[in-house]
Amino acid sequence: MNQPKRNYQRELDAMIEANQKEQKVPRLLLHSCCAPCSSYVLEYLSQYFEITILYYNPNIFPEEEYKKRILEQQTLIRELPTVYPVSFQAGTYDRDKFYKMAEGLEKIEEGGIRCFGCYELRLEETARQAKEQGFDYFTTTLSISPLKNAQKLNEIGERMGSRYGVAYLNSDFKKKNGYKRSTELSREYHLYRQDYCGCEFSYKQRHSDEEG
Repeated sequence: MNQPKRNYQRELDAMIEANQKEQKVPRLLLHSCCAPCSSYVLEYLSQYFEITILYYNPNIFPEEEYKKRILEQQTLIRELPTVYPVSFQAGTYDRDKFYKMAEGLEKIEEGGIRCFGCYELRLEETARQAKEQGFDYFTTTLSISPLKNAQKLNEIGERMGSRYGVAYLNSDFKKKNGYKRSTELSREYHLYRQDYCGCEFSYKQRHSDEEG
């Protein structure tokens, strides 16, 4: 029998409401893929959490693109007004780890199992850091993208949370017009919006589609 589809936004709303009733402001380690995707998430969640952005994206290609995105992320954190403070933490740019994960999956279309492996790579590191540093929750901005599989992200996040003993914050940030708001904030703050997900394979697929 098929399980009923979960409403991750409703689960997030319920958790926030419970924390507010207890007057808690939990600490959240938020994995961010880029400044535009994090813009709405920071605006929204900073009302309820003390957030540290973890910029851990060893998939980004080329290195110049990685440097551009990390600087854009830091600039947004400085400029975006938030209710509770937001801090920044850089992860390791370990490209070999990404390519090892993607070995044999190079020709898989974007959105398939290679991407799921990339989700897991980044969420596992976020969970590990969250446990090591004593955060109350961890999550990722990735679910804001219409191209990302929110169900798979939450399944992986919950599994990593169980593995490392730290709570995963279920989410689907596309809800409540989250993606639309992120595009508005990107315009307002003049954010660089890349035209591909980030890895070498998505880069080549994007340019191949354009040429086709």
